[in-house]
Amino acid sequence: MIDVHPPTEPVHGWRDFLVHLITITIGLVIALSLEGCVEWQHHRHLVHEAEASLQGEIKTNAGNIAGALDDVRKEQASLKGDIEILQRIIANPKVKNYENFTVGLRVRTFEDVSWKTAQSTGAVGYMPYEQAHEYANLYSQQDEIYVAEQQAVRDTVVAVAPIIDLKKGAVNPGAEESVRIKNNFEVLQAQMMYLQSKIEGLDGAFKTFLAAHPE
Repeated sequence: MIDVHPPTEPVHGWRDFLVHLITITIGLVIALSLEGCVEWQHHRHLVHEAEASLQGEIKTNAGNIAGALDDVRKEQASLKGDIEILQRIIANPKVKNYENFTVGLRVRTFEDVSWKTAQSTGAVGYMPYEQAHEYANLYSQQDEIYVAEQQAVRDTVVAVAPIIDLKKGAVNPGAEESVRIKNNFEVLQAQMMYLQSKIEGLDGAFKTFLAAHPE
């Protein structure tokens, strides 16, 4: 807060008034300049801290991409085998192969704490537009992957629900029911393909970012 004090001596004529006015004006300009400089330094420090945290978080997330892709590819291979089992059951309902199903979904989340902190502290607002846009694009892609993963989880539940209580040696559902189950597995398979494409897109974005911002 800036305090403005009236003159302590009586003002005699316009000349004294103008001197006091100019003195106050100069004082205000200096005070505002100093305050602006301090605030600018604070914003600069805030942005610097946010950048360091964001780049560290992005590097960590980029290191988890390979594992996420590996998980998705393994799940797709597993789904392919499950669908082949269902095709055999549809062709011959007497075949008992439900015990061979290997449905499993591992969800790997990407961290976004630094991004949320940068937003809540206002650091993003003090960044140049292009820089803020660059970060926003990366974390937007992470959000899309999270949404795709949640959909894959729901699709997995729908796919396995009809067979979750079947035990080794149990009587298989009829061909019609097996067709419905197979359709659910194919929906999950398509979702996993979509998820893989989103992760591959993020992988490319991470590589571009890290190449442009070497340590």
